Amino acid sequence: MDDLLLQGRSFAGLFLLAGIAWLLGPRKRFPVILLVGAIGLQLVIATLLYTVAPFRAFLQSLTGVVAVLQEVTNEGAQFVFGYLAGAEAPWVTDPAGGSGFLFAFQALPMVIVLSALSALLWRWRILEVLVRAFAFAFQRLLNLSGSASLGAAANIFLGMTESPVLIRPRLPDMSRSDLFLIMTVGFSTVAGSVMALYVSQLSGIIDGAAGHIFTASLISVPAAVLLSRLMMPAEAMTPEAEAKEKVPTQIYHSSMDALTTGVSDGMRLYFNIIFMLLVFTALVALLNVMLGLFPDVFGAALSVDRILGWLFAPIVWLAGVPWSEATQAGSLMGLKTALNEVYAYDRLAQIGGELSPRTGLIMTYALCGFANFSSVGILTGGLVAIAPSRREDILQLAPKALISGTLATLMTGAAIGVLPQGLFG
Repeated sequence: MDDLLLQGRSFAGLFLLAGIAWLLGPRKRFPVILLVGAIGLQLVIATLLYTVAPFRAFLQSLTGVVAVLQEVTNEGAQFVFGYLAGAEAPWVTDPAGGSGFLFAFQALPMVIVLSALSALLWRWRILEVLVRAFAFAFQRLLNLSGSASLGAAANIFLGMTESPVLIRPRLPDMSRSDLFLIMTVGFSTVAGSVMALYVSQLSGIIDGAAGHIFTASLISVPAAVLLSRLMMPAEAMTPEAEAKEKVPTQIYHSSMDALTTGVSDGMRLYFNIIFMLLVFTALVALLNVMLGLFPDVFGAALSVDRILGWLFAPIVWLAGVPWSEATQAGSLMGLKTALNEVYAYDRLAQIGGELSPRTGLIMTYALCGFANFSSVGILTGGLVAIAPSRREDILQLAPKALISGTLATLMTGAAIGVLPQGLFG
């Protein structure tokens, strides 16, 4: 009975989260068909992926693929970084003779490898075929323009700054509502180049982490489309705009161009993650020191985690998290929004044993997105660089897209909370 009540609350939460987005928009006529269609699409996709044997086998195989990629990445990392990446150490640092785990040299190098691999797969048209298939489906099922559907679908595999490059010719003339949609989808999904990083963080906490991360990024797209349309309804497309809808998707001139560009993009992402984590971890520690000067509240010292937990507890409760776990889960959502999802997943790995399996699964999906304050700067910088004529629109829409992107990942968490947990066993 308790499970049914929690599932019912997650189901109600899907509509309540959409209602919040509608209240934050111009509050025009509520698009009931789009609401039902987007939520239904989320639930249907997740159910199919975990019940149809070929799809489930594909999701299960992703963990093995990530393991192989991690192994070959370690070969390259150990050649370059030596004992820092896990090779034999020139001295003994622990009783077992190992050199310890160094995040920057053993986990993060895969970001560069996957960035280069993604670029090559795009050049070889493997990713392009997948993206076009998803774009066609989204265009038909969610009533999107061709460029908006292509940009949205690309975010399942590429990053929020790489995917708009595919529709660069359309960005100068794209409607504000479609531009807002692209930004919302960018905030509510994750790049393929960092999926493996999250999997390495969640290994041991959740089985089949790779399949869950892929599923989360996929089913966040319908939620992002719905919420972006609620906060900024679609504008009527003129015949001239329809004539320009077909856009080229060739972004690399050769395989070598794809490889070198992918490596360069991966390096930027690698160093961005390292120094973001360094600075944000230091800032959180500094804030905790300052908060420690205040008197205890409810028998414990104030901390960033506790304050964020109180702020986000009601909204994760809407997603279906029991109130007894809402403060801890809320702190994860707060850390993800204020800092980034890497920090939040690391925290989830630390406290995962204190949460119920259902809550852990909901938060795995709810944290799977780039919606955080630092990403606002990354996304705006990337979009302005490729569409300078839309600078004013991009800067105006970015903060609002951060909200819609956060609500979209919470809707994805709620959608998983609706489904029987035995489905994921």
